Amino acid sequence: MARRIRDEAFRMEQERGRYAPHVRPINEMVDALRDQDGRGWMPHVAPWHGGVEARALSILRDPGPKTQEGVGSGFLCIENDDPTAELQVQLFEGAGIVPRDVTPWNAYPWYINRSPKAAEIQAGAEVLKQLLELMPKIEVVLLQGSEAQDAWRRLLKTHPGAVRERTLKVVSTYHPGRQALFTPDPEERARRAQHRVDSWRTVGDMLRGAAGEP
Repeated sequence: MARRIRDEAFRMEQERGRYAPHVRPINEMVDALRDQDGRGWMPHVAPWHGGVEARALSILRDPGPKTQEGVGSGFLCIENDDPTAELQVQLFEGAGIVPRDVTPWNAYPWYINRSPKAAEIQAGAEVLKQLLELMPKIEVVLLQGSEAQDAWRRLLKTHPGAVRERTLKVVSTYHPGRQALFTPDPEERARRAQHRVDSWRTVGDMLRGAAGEP
């Protein structure tokens, strides 16, 4: 079921769980980072997701308008009321992944609603280091889009120790937004769309394999 945030009961459940134990460390980090260096607002991670207990980290570009408080939910959540979130629900379901397996994040976690600049991606990589320190159970990182991939490269270059002692598997694919398919070649559009599906399935297979599931 997509866009569940429209349901008042679901939305209130997320509000009540904003500082539930599994998301409290991340959302308290968000509180501390809001307006850091004048960067502005940053959404919390919805308790619908795994928070610090998650086994997979999904990184996109930047928070969309529907993550804003007042305009949207105030959360990073695949049940937000927008097309990108709706596609994420479909990809989760197709890969056999439950929301609590994953924590959503962004290469640039502050709200800007545009492509982040190089310096902003670097700032995002610094936050990503902090996030990983809060998530001891991470096994798989899914990089969705070029900005996410850039942030990960910067993290590895600037803070190699953040992942040196961890056996993380990294999967890269296209961003789930419509712009990722903007090409006049229909075969290329189809290839990119299928790449996203296949990448999520790979993540699902990795998680099931790590858990010893058939």
